[in-house]
Amino acid sequence: MKIFRLICTYLFLPILAIAQHGKMQMHMTGEMDNTKNRLPFYTKINNRDIYHLYLNDTIVNYTGKTRPAMAINGSIPGPVLDFTEGDTAEIYVHNDMMMETSIHWHGLILPNRYDGVSYLTTAPIKAGETHYFKFPLVQHGTYWYHSHTMTQEQSGLYGAFIIHEKPQTEIKEYTLLLSDWTDENPEQVQRSLHNATDWYAIKKGSTQDYLQAIRSGNLKTKLTNEWKRMMAMDVSDVYYNRFFSNGKTEDSTTQFKAGDKIRLHIVNGSSSTYFWLKYAGGKLNVIANDGEDVQDVSVDRMIIAVAETYDVIIEIPENGSYEFLATAEDRTNATSLWLGSGNKHYASKLPKLKYFEGMKMMNGMMDANGNMKEMDEMEMSNQSMDMNTVMYPEMSEEGKNDTTSATTNDITTLNYTMLRSSQPTVLPAGPTKVLNFELTGNMNRYVWTINNKTVSETDKIKIKKGEHIRIILYNNTMMRHPMHLHGHYFRVLNGQGEYSPLKNTLDIMPMERDTIEFLASESGDWFFHCHILYHMMSGMGRIFSYDNSPSNPEIPNPIKEIKKIYADDRKFYGSAKIGLETNGSDGNIAMANTRWKFSTMWHLGLKDIYGYEDEVIAGRYFTTKQWLYGYTGFDYHYKKVDHSELNLLGQLSDKNNRQTIVFGVAYTLPMLFIADARIDGNGKLRFQLGREDISLTNRLRFLIMGNTDKEYTIGLRYIITKYFSVSTHYDSDMGMGVGITVSY
Repeated sequence: MKIFRLICTYLFLPILAIAQHGKMQMHMTGEMDNTKNRLPFYTKINNRDIYHLYLNDTIVNYTGKTRPAMAINGSIPGPVLDFTEGDTAEIYVHNDMMMETSIHWHGLILPNRYDGVSYLTTAPIKAGETHYFKFPLVQHGTYWYHSHTMTQEQSGLYGAFIIHEKPQTEIKEYTLLLSDWTDENPEQVQRSLHNATDWYAIKKGSTQDYLQAIRSGNLKTKLTNEWKRMMAMDVSDVYYNRFFSNGKTEDSTTQFKAGDKIRLHIVNGSSSTYFWLKYAGGKLNVIANDGEDVQDVSVDRMIIAVAETYDVIIEIPENGSYEFLATAEDRTNATSLWLGSGNKHYASKLPKLKYFEGMKMMNGMMDANGNMKEMDEMEMSNQSMDMNTVMYPEMSEEGKNDTTSATTNDITTLNYTMLRSSQPTVLPAGPTKVLNFELTGNMNRYVWTINNKTVSETDKIKIKKGEHIRIILYNNTMMRHPMHLHGHYFRVLNGQGEYSPLKNTLDIMPMERDTIEFLASESGDWFFHCHILYHMMSGMGRIFSYDNSPSNPEIPNPIKEIKKIYADDRKFYGSAKIGLETNGSDGNIAMANTRWKFSTMWHLGLKDIYGYEDEVIAGRYFTTKQWLYGYTGFDYHYKKVDHSELNLLGQLSDKNNRQTIVFGVAYTLPMLFIADARIDGNGKLRFQLGREDISLTNRLRFLIMGNTDKEYTIGLRYIITKYFSVSTHYDSDMGMGVGITVSY
């Protein structure tokens, strides 16, 4: 029996690995060279701009390691697509990959069938197929395009889309597309996030462990944080190996000279990274946001959210090369664009974040139930208060106490209240439909929702043509969320009255409440979602559906095909942890999604007196924060004992031969301890209290558990790599063990 369980365990792990990596492995083996048969990249016939985009599997090496990726016309990012307002875009997307794909034209006003969301607005582009897009260009500005299929965007399927105003201005232009890169398979990144690994925090040095807390004098802050059942303070979810400017860690352009003014088309095409922007040559003069013109505003620095675009005017003050620096919000690294030639002039670097200051701030803003406390609505809207300001070492003490000001320590920082449209944006008269969206989530289990429901757990939101759709958004999470609306522009009610700016992507900070409104002027179904890729895939979104819309020829069976959209946030992710120690083996394997979890755990002693135990459990998470878990399953336990043993409740422990069903609930207590109460088919009760992975240092973890069956465990685990650690623990049944732990 014992040997059989061990064999099954080690057979199961490779199957999980193959399932997660299979798609990317096809990219490596399925690469092909069709360049000889390709049609011209660009052709212009009268007012028709015709592009051919070829999506292909490829291999890249950005860090000294070869990795599978996806490219457009052989490059990452894809080529810049240039158009002129009033022309017609005709784009052929050729899928030379081994799997289906899609392209979404981000920020464009276009017919619903060409929006590019597979199974919702546009047919998926199957392997080997070509899809034809044709739409008029009714706007000008800075936009971009990207895959809307699984995590393909993270693998390289994105590019800039620029529509020039007619007539064009004389000012010089340059396009800067910012992005992030991980050597990991993006599907593995997603799986890791759902399984609460803190490996990315380890890589960043931001675990906020107990040793760090003691050394920095923040032990009380750390204890308060965990008493409120909060995880360590996080700024971004993923550790990235590189950040790119137009596909390079450093891009450069030498054609600009002293005195030149340049219009920078800036696109944040990252999957989950916000960037701080600074320029060594002086001020940033913001003239457009999300493709829409705004009245000029001059700032020293600004943050650009995931999926946002900005147009800024910068000037080359003197001969030389000036750094346009984009620093990841978590400040782990940066990427640069150098403008001009000659001696280099560097922008000032941003120091590391002070995470415990952020933790202290969040402690004060969150109640014991994990909800944000209500604050003044005007104070907490439109980025007027940067919730991360206390974490910025570059801010003066005076600045820290004046976080509501856009100007701190003589540094002017852009926020949404400073954006003012160049034209009135008042909506025409019409009925108003008001929606209240609370952004909710669970960082530990990586569940992201609106009103505590994922896309698949809600019906489409019915709207009518001619209605004003007003959305009041409140962010009740510890993370920023860039909310993007497809196919429409919304007014941001930021205090600018009839000149409220138009946007298609809105960054909402923790505790912030924002109001947006748009005119329902289209037809069909349109996606509204968080544009952090892994949040969207986890379910943070809604679908707006127009009443009485004509049928979409791209979606012949919408009832059937919407299930493909719903499958994204219903997906199950596997995890496993196996310990091989001197006294036996402990481990668990689980499959879990947004609400459900199926797992098996075991203890296998090397001797009969150590015992053998196996539990198979199925359960569901409840409550907004998912602190309650109800389950049922089967428990098998055998241990060679010479006498009967009573538990702390006076009941027979029956460890010698227990084969029974169990019913129970587990609840997350303050300090993140899990209280577990169960009853089995024999009427025996068991109460258990424990916690795993207590961060003592950046890599050292502590485990403690005890229950009324007089079982207890204490242990230590030192993390060496993401999947491998060394461990030691003392178990009441199995004694002291030292060995290795493999996690997946």
